[in-house]
Amino acid sequence: MGKTAFVFSGQGAQYPGMGKEIYENSKAAKAVFDMAESIRPGTLRQCFEGTKEELSQTINTQPCVFICDLAAAEAVVEKGIKPDMVAGFSLGEVAAAAFAGMLSYEEAFKLVCKRAEYMNDAAQKSNGLMAAVLKITAEEVEEICQGFQQAYPVNYNTSLQTVVSIDEEEFDAFCEEVKKKKGRIVKLDVSGGFHSPFMNEAADKLEAYVQNVTFNDPKIPVYANLTSYPYEGDYKNILVNQVKKSVRWRKSVEHMKADGADRFIEVGVGKTLTGMIKKIVSDVEAVNIENKEGLETL
Repeated sequence: MGKTAFVFSGQGAQYPGMGKEIYENSKAAKAVFDMAESIRPGTLRQCFEGTKEELSQTINTQPCVFICDLAAAEAVVEKGIKPDMVAGFSLGEVAAAAFAGMLSYEEAFKLVCKRAEYMNDAAQKSNGLMAAVLKITAEEVEEICQGFQQAYPVNYNTSLQTVVSIDEEEFDAFCEEVKKKKGRIVKLDVSGGFHSPFMNEAADKLEAYVQNVTFNDPKIPVYANLTSYPYEGDYKNILVNQVKKSVRWRKSVEHMKADGADRFIEVGVGKTLTGMIKKIVSDVEAVNIENKEGLETL
């Protein structure tokens, strides 16, 4: 029998009303949401009633998506399904680490609030933006980036989808180079050039913050964005560097499958990761759980 992997969604998947049905239909999920509300009053209102514009602000996006991820995971466990391994995309990696016992939920939520604050500040000080490059390989995207001063391949999503962080002033010229390669480019609804040198200052601040945070050994493997392999060594360093380094999602999924995963359950917000997984590996089941209907299908 194969293994089950939980994957935790990241920033960019947010939408108004997210998490409300999970909150109303799972006692375990409600407890997670209530914990967040006690630490950061207004979180529930933002998740359930916030506008798209409000939720798109990094300072709000990260705490809200994080808590929806954790709550959905607990709701799935409440239904009797437990994972053998976990991974999270960008922000989702903090939720995955907390779920695996590396951090208490309270400590992880506080860390995410700081992470959001630092990344938001760094984003406001730069002209960085993010865009998905489609229909051409990661190697071709890397080659294009080399022709620009501040263009970085940052999310290796699938064989034909690579996200870049780039200076806004170079974006139009970058788009032209992508078109020459017969690629397509889509600007992402995020507020900064994440997972790149644009976030160096945020990473430095987060590094100082985590010195006073206690990390435990994970109870199950947590596949790191930074390496695409399970966490090993300096946990704090891996999580801090993730903020300014590339997300190796494609390799992470391939390694989870190689380690026995044949069922991937995306917990949290949207179904972006589910779609990616289906493009990365074959012969696996991939579903997303984010609402009452999803819970009932379990």
